[in-house]
Amino acid sequence: MTTKVAVLGAGSWGTALSIVLADNGHDVRLWTFREEQANKINETHKNEQYLEIMIPEQIKAYYDLYEAIKDVEAIVLVVPTKAIREVCQNLSEQLEHKPVLIHASKGIEPGTLKRVSQMISEEMEQYSYDDIVVLSGPSHAEEVAMRQPTTVTVASLSEENAKQAQHLFFNDAFRVYTSNDMIGIELGGALKNIIALGAGISDGLGYGDNAKAALITRGLAEITRLGTSLGANPLSFLGLSGVGDLIVTCTSVHSRNWRAGNLLGKGKKLDDILDQMGMVVEGVRTAEAAYKFAEAEGVEMPITYGIYQILFEDKKPKDIVEQLMNRDKREEMDALASLIRNRNTR
Repeated sequence: MTTKVAVLGAGSWGTALSIVLADNGHDVRLWTFREEQANKINETHKNEQYLEIMIPEQIKAYYDLYEAIKDVEAIVLVVPTKAIREVCQNLSEQLEHKPVLIHASKGIEPGTLKRVSQMISEEMEQYSYDDIVVLSGPSHAEEVAMRQPTTVTVASLSEENAKQAQHLFFNDAFRVYTSNDMIGIELGGALKNIIALGAGISDGLGYGDNAKAALITRGLAEITRLGTSLGANPLSFLGLSGVGDLIVTCTSVHSRNWRAGNLLGKGKKLDDILDQMGMVVEGVRTAEAAYKFAEAEGVEMPITYGIYQILFEDKKPKDIVEQLMNRDKREEMDALASLIRNRNTR
């Protein structure tokens, strides 16, 4: 059954998700705030700045937000976290009905420490927090666009909305699971970008697989500690949007966060890296937010703090590695055991 879907955000991820929806036979409207980009997509069926792949002809690009969302049955929000509030304000003003709202953005707002679903519900009176669906998991846009096997999770407190999102996206190359752990799925998708920066830094410094394996493993422990303190199910971090997304983002050259970290490890300056890449590196903003979150929650996150120091305090990556390697001795399972005890006594 054909569904009218508006995908808001014509970057690599929004374009890739549009291709999945088009492959499933849906009427897809891809919105961008740049008129020139919309015209080029419609004329050439390409979005070369982000993906070097032909876009199915049934995907129509829009510059006018009202026309993009008119009469749609679902909206997929795929814009950078820094643009979420502005886009949602405009969306709320122009929306005349209530389609299912799915977001696939990964990040945390540094100033408020709000997750994307919280930001959406604050800016859109049409939607409560319970209505919103989040889509997350190990999913490089380049591979999704090429129809390579990919598996993700959609989470919502509304079982009906989660299943509708699952139905929209599910196909032979794009498998979709459901969950009700909004907090865990969003935090896993956001916080892994910080560890991916660290993995890139490690590779840029010339360290090997041992260092990266330790970084990923201890990074997962940090993500789980913070997420659980905020009410997430710790098992979510062992799933697709936790360890799955962490592995793919820390080990692939497709990852913007890994690439940015790699350049940092080679001695490049952050501002120069961001200018060179020309795309949003969500891990930078998220590192600032996670550092503040950890302080507020009293959660130990030494890797996150070290990366924060590199990004915002101009500390040298090698000095941070030495700082991490010389932390006090401890047992590996102490922190995890404490986490489980604290959760069981709530």
